[in-house]
Amino acid sequence: MSLTVSTESQKSSTTEDSNQIAVNMVIRQDPFNITLDASALLAVSILLVVGMHFVDHRLLEFMIVSVPIVLLIHNDYLNFLKLGPGGTPPTPSGYARLTWYRLFTLRDPFSPPPRDPTRLPTAGILRERPLPYRPGPRPNVAGLAPQRQLNQHGSLHAYNRLRSAIEMLSARLPQKFVTATSCLEKHGFALFSRHPVNVCGNGEVCHIHTSDRSMHMNLHPDDIKEILEKGWGERHPMAWKGWVRAPVPTTFTMIYAPRDESDLRIVCRIIEAAIWYTTAEQVEIQPASEP
Repeated sequence: MSLTVSTESQKSSTTEDSNQIAVNMVIRQDPFNITLDASALLAVSILLVVGMHFVDHRLLEFMIVSVPIVLLIHNDYLNFLKLGPGGTPPTPSGYARLTWYRLFTLRDPFSPPPRDPTRLPTAGILRERPLPYRPGPRPNVAGLAPQRQLNQHGSLHAYNRLRSAIEMLSARLPQKFVTATSCLEKHGFALFSRHPVNVCGNGEVCHIHTSDRSMHMNLHPDDIKEILEKGWGERHPMAWKGWVRAPVPTTFTMIYAPRDESDLRIVCRIIEAAIWYTTAEQVEIQPASEP
């Protein structure tokens, strides 16, 4: 399978990412709460007393139960929108689809998927030179599609150097790689293989979220196990395997945003592992030099 991406698409991707970085979106999730002052509490009490005398009890029970449910759904929908642009349209229909997918999400995103002995490559590469443990606690993560870090967003400097490293790789090996807007995320910068062995998103190797600077990529189960154990990422909640077809492969993994030079070098090694799983070729990628 080969991939062709136009220069115009690449320019559009660059402009879009630059605009999103300039906005520097604040990602947050607000808890559901209802606050009643004395006047509101008195009004609700009066309505309930009057309702018990003049409203059919089944209708009153329905109203009492449905009001907090509607408010809860409204708050959840607003939190979905606050995650920013992603692979799911920010519309009620997109939210409804994600609500259905929630029924099947992974219960433990820190357990690796099983190996498939029939799939190439047969082993990962990170165990050859084990990763160090990621310093500090894991970031808070929320959402399905999009899935985002709520804190520890990483530095813009590290993002720019990582993006430059990927662009230099594409320029060095144009017969093997190309950069464009992510097919899976529909936003953000992505690296593609022109001739993938394991195909996902038209040969997508990885993409970077410009809002929180985290990444998604496909990795061999061996390498996912190493990453999970050392604290560098977690599996995507929709990377399940079951009777309902998942939107992403079981090997789809979130990698946390690099915070400094040390993180950046580790993330480059993880992207090398993603290239290995996608193409069955080992390719070296180094952080771009300091400006």
